[in-house]
Amino acid sequence: MSRCLYPGGASFNPAEDHRIVRRVIAEDPDWTLALVPCLSNLCLQTIVRNFEEKPIFEELTPIQKGFVEERLSVSLHLHVTANLIGDGVYWKRCCQQRWDICDVSDYGHDWKRMFFERHMENAIELFIPGVTEPKTVLEMVPLCKNYIKRLDISQLLPPIKEPQKEEEEYGSELASDNEYDRQCMDHFDFSILLNKLTNLEELHLVYRVKQCGMNFEWIMFEMTDKDCESLAKALKSCKALKLLRLHQSHLDDKKCRLLAKYLLDHPSLRELDFSHNLIGDRGARAVGKLLTRSKLETLNMCDNTIRGPGAKAIAHALSKNSTLLSLNLRLNRLRDEGGQAIGKALLNNSTLLHLHLGGNEVTGLTAIALSKVLVQNNTIRSINLSCNNLGVDGGKALEEAMSHNTSVTECDIRLTDVDEQRVSFINKVVWTNQSLEQKRRAQESKKKK
Repeated sequence: MSRCLYPGGASFNPAEDHRIVRRVIAEDPDWTLALVPCLSNLCLQTIVRNFEEKPIFEELTPIQKGFVEERLSVSLHLHVTANLIGDGVYWKRCCQQRWDICDVSDYGHDWKRMFFERHMENAIELFIPGVTEPKTVLEMVPLCKNYIKRLDISQLLPPIKEPQKEEEEYGSELASDNEYDRQCMDHFDFSILLNKLTNLEELHLVYRVKQCGMNFEWIMFEMTDKDCESLAKALKSCKALKLLRLHQSHLDDKKCRLLAKYLLDHPSLRELDFSHNLIGDRGARAVGKLLTRSKLETLNMCDNTIRGPGAKAIAHALSKNSTLLSLNLRLNRLRDEGGQAIGKALLNNSTLLHLHLGGNEVTGLTAIALSKVLVQNNTIRSINLSCNNLGVDGGKALEEAMSHNTSVTECDIRLTDVDEQRVSFINKVVWTNQSLEQKRRAQESKKKK
């Protein structure tokens, strides 16, 4: 074995003297020979670090894309990521970092769709007219228009209330008690946005302010005439829209008629929900006309102020309609004038499946009219007459009709003063019909297989 010399000529054996054995000390304390990263991973890490300045993604393999998506910062500007990174891990991380509750099943199991729909909803819900620049919303359109299919707007903020001057605050008692009413209260203008969202299929709107606290004013909970006009024009240009829900917004006859006018002959609208508003007979007539010139399948007018004349207009349209499947007129004021008109119309209708007339102050006369329908009509599947005073005569007519019916699988006559024995008989018929329906579906399923 060769020996070495110390300075001065003394010899030594390196294997015997551990003091001079060479050592490699890593700068990273976690580094070991077993964890040396491969060159491709080092390159991918470099891509992640410099993604905003030089986004490289399309050229990567699926495995490499997954590596990058798991490590990219969720705070990257949307101009960089929106039209480059498809649905997957990255958008899942973005959603979970921003919102506590993320049920992707509500968005067709598409994380990217969830992110952009909720991102746009937040922008609209926090938009303050006169303060927020419209471009803050419009700048997002090129980035998200391909992914937005539904918007669920749970609030719309009014302009900021200007403080009253001292002399106004303590001035004449002749002044309005609500200076807020005289100010411009127009909300976000949907006409600048909806025509650009070419894939929008559902629009849910509520004109209200959440968590208004001590600043509460009734006018915060309704749409203005200008709001209605701009929305109506925007809806007409929204050709892909299938569902419109505008509820709890003090929608009255005038606004309802304007909206119905612009929705006439809409090519794709299938469901209309104007529930929990202030629509009366004139608005109901406009909706009746809409039924004759649209392809609506579901109409919900629950909790309005529709009376007999308005119900007659809807009934007239119903007698000629061949597309409507569900009609909800619960919690109106139809009484027998409207209830009997609906019953008479259904004798000439063979498409309606579900009818809800609960809480409409109808009596046995309406029940008798609908009994004729139950005998002749084999299409209707559910009927709800709950919370009405049908009485003995109404119960007897329904019992007789149901004894000949094989199609109704739901008949709700709770709180109607109908005798318990008749209610029990009707329920048994309903259960029998349900069993027949289940057998029929099972047979159809076997045939398809």
